[in-house]
Amino acid sequence: MRKLLDAAAIEFGERGFHEASITGITRRAGTALGSFYTYFNSKDEIFRALVDDLSGKVREAARSARSQDLPALETERASLVGFLRFAAEHKEIYRIIDECEFVDPASFRQHYQSTATRIHERLADGIVKGDLREDLGEAHAWAIMGMNVFLGLRYAVWDDEPPEHIAELANSILREGIVKRP
Repeated sequence: MRKLLDAAAIEFGERGFHEASITGITRRAGTALGSFYTYFNSKDEIFRALVDDLSGKVREAARSARSQDLPALETERASLVGFLRFAAEHKEIYRIIDECEFVDPASFRQHYQSTATRIHERLADGIVKGDLREDLGEAHAWAIMGMNVFLGLRYAVWDDEPPEHIAELANSILREGIVKRP
């Protein structure tokens, strides 16, 4: 199944959902067409499974980039570095997730809701530790996620900027805001 999902990421990433084919996926995976149907009933089904798989890989990339007991802002910086590295290695994720909005809106929504929930949980942990102000809520998590998504698009997919530099820039916005200081 792993070979099929990896092949599907390439097929959907290069060709898009509508132009991608099951035979293209199996050819890329080096498997027989019948093997596909052992795991999936349709192109739609493997696409949904792929979106779920990519969401899990994003979650793991962010998690593995940070160590335990970091201050809240360092946790966000390290998580963004992990995501940016993942996006640079898997540029196809942007096309796949973007198409998901139209191919499978429920999976699209779930991808972003689960990501925002993880960020919100990290913010809540930062509040408990005393690192962050107490009025941070779900909308703050969505704002951070939006910043991260578009930084990934611009600096990991379109260009190849060092992820540490971009994550520090984002972290400075969280730490200092954008208001001119007297």
